[in-house]
Amino acid sequence: MDRRTTATEPAVSRRGETLLNDIEYRFRLVGQGPSPLSVDGRSLGLGLPRRAIALPELSAILMHPSCGYAARDAVWRLLVRQARTGDPAWRAGAVGVALPGLRFKAYLLAKLFTGDVQAAIVEHFLRALGTVDVARPGVVGNLLSAAFSKARAELRDLEPASSGVPNHAPGAAVPPAPYGHPDLVLARAVAAGLITVQEAELIGATYLEEVSLTDYAERTGQPRWNLYKRRTAAVARLKAAIGSGALSDPYDDVVNEATATVVFDAPATRKRP
Repeated sequence: MDRRTTATEPAVSRRGETLLNDIEYRFRLVGQGPSPLSVDGRSLGLGLPRRAIALPELSAILMHPSCGYAARDAVWRLLVRQARTGDPAWRAGAVGVALPGLRFKAYLLAKLFTGDVQAAIVEHFLRALGTVDVARPGVVGNLLSAAFSKARAELRDLEPASSGVPNHAPGAAVPPAPYGHPDLVLARAVAAGLITVQEAELIGATYLEEVSLTDYAERTGQPRWNLYKRRTAAVARLKAAIGSGALSDPYDDVVNEATATVVFDAPATRKRP
């Protein structure tokens, strides 16, 4: 692995809604340097290019539907291990590779809170790098879900006490990344009022991030059966919108396929309390 770079860790204390854009700009700029931070695709295998892969290119590869879950997990286990060395360049690099997911989580938070959602999600993602269980499948999904949950709790505590309903910050919705991603289909479905923020988080975590419904229920403190029913209804609305063309996007088929093929892990019959 090549690690000669001047990248520094993201300044998560920075205010404003441009933080993720700034991180992306620096991430891609560093990736164009003479010795970009990279991983060895030959050593990782699992269908990755058999050469050094700069992190910006790696991010694009991981988002492509042809990249399997095993390859994603192998890459993210490596990124987490490198980040845990304490090297600011690798910690910043992990944030850069996770930017599509971080944008989506920030978008969901911005629908609920008026605080600095981008700084919150980046800060808690960096913290999650030190605690996530890399032995569990869906490493990046677990990272993003943990960061989202912690950021949501922090932002909720910071909301004005007089606020009786969630606030929608003017201009808080982050602009879409310049490439498609299944999460952005969910974000657009939320913006269109087809599904709620909570339903988008539930679908994204349990279908696209390989978090089991049982784990999600335990993490959020909600009954699994209730989540199963909510998810089923939300998926039906989402699939109908995709089928009708209301959510025309190159990655609609990724969400459609995921929600059609993942086995429900809810019990066949409802358990008594």
